[in-house]
Amino acid sequence: MSYDVMSVQEVSPVHDFGAENPVMPLGFKQTELGVIPEDWNIESIGKVFNLVNGVAFKPSDWKQQGTPIIRIQNLNDPSAHFNYSQLPVPERNRVATGDLLFAWSGTVGTSFGARIWHGPEGVLNQHIFKVTMDEEHITRRFSLIVFSRVEEDIAKQAHGFKASFLHVKKSDLIKIKLPVPPVYEQRAIATTLSDVDALLEELDRLITKKRDIKQGTVQQLLTGETRLPGFEGEWKTVSLGDIAAFYKGKGLPKSAISTFGEQPCIHYGELFTQYGVKIEKTISRTDERFDSFLSAANDVLMPTSDVTPSGLAKASCVTSDNVILGGDILVIRTDPNRVNGIFLSSIIRNDADQVLRLVTGTTVYHLYGSDMKKFIFSIQSLAEQNAIVATFSDMDTEIQALEQRRKKTAELKQGMMWDLLTGRTRLV
Repeated sequence: MSYDVMSVQEVSPVHDFGAENPVMPLGFKQTELGVIPEDWNIESIGKVFNLVNGVAFKPSDWKQQGTPIIRIQNLNDPSAHFNYSQLPVPERNRVATGDLLFAWSGTVGTSFGARIWHGPEGVLNQHIFKVTMDEEHITRRFSLIVFSRVEEDIAKQAHGFKASFLHVKKSDLIKIKLPVPPVYEQRAIATTLSDVDALLEELDRLITKKRDIKQGTVQQLLTGETRLPGFEGEWKTVSLGDIAAFYKGKGLPKSAISTFGEQPCIHYGELFTQYGVKIEKTISRTDERFDSFLSAANDVLMPTSDVTPSGLAKASCVTSDNVILGGDILVIRTDPNRVNGIFLSSIIRNDADQVLRLVTGTTVYHLYGSDMKKFIFSIQSLAEQNAIVATFSDMDTEIQALEQRRKKTAELKQGMMWDLLTGRTRLV
């Protein structure tokens, strides 16, 4: 079912309706939350919702069979492993498919927040509220939207030890006030926003599919299992030491990095999280140039130390000259007339297992040029390397366009949600 949007004049916040501008928009009223439609009410969460906390099960209560215990891990993934209980539990702590649950302790964007339960019937563990309501007054689907909208307010009142970790008190949660439209309008709002959610889910599925296709294509093209049209002939197996020179970056502590520095630079820690197979634009700059090591376009960069060995199987090709490369960066320099650096970075990332066999260390792991000299791979003509890199680039462009579309759709939903939940836009 779809709804038409009723055109409504822009409604100002409550503080704009002072003595100089006492005129109220037709069909609206002023409240402590601002201007809302006349037929809407202001309610507190504690008044319209009943919040029942889960049971504090001890590890000794966990069994191999019985009633599933629904923990925060299961909220994130209903197919995750369940522990079971054989203890008698009050009915109010039991959860059925379709119940609204709110994790009041957890990580922002993942475990913290509200969900409709789609898993098996079970009993609720602690740190989760079961949220019930009088559905003749406020519907379940609308309630989920309300909780997702006020999570920002919840976060502001949260009591936690990390900015990314929230722990909200029930006494704070129940005080939050919200505008509540009539039930028929709640249903219209929920239907409209669910249509946007369906589009977001479809985009997520498409992005995942495109990424999987790219991963398969990468594996096939880099190993020679599939050849691009127009290319044939045997590939040559070489060790990296036969075709590359190895250098190491210098200095560049984090304190030397400046947003508005004169010179582009790369700190080794950025190779783990900020850069992919290609570095076209650096995110950091610095004013310190004394005794610096500068990049040459086509250089392949790898981190040389990490507390976990898997972090060292990263390779990124910098496409610009004269970028300052900090310490703990291994620089692999090849002849650009023979080797495409982006192709080489892709080869290294695709064969992470071989890189890990070259890593040394126990507590802190290291990767040196003398290690990477032993890296063996197959290479073909520069023309075929370039064609493979162009294929990957085209696929990345398609994925990025979908990701951008998803981002814009999510932003649109946020704007729609704000307008619909405040009555600035109404549905008929």
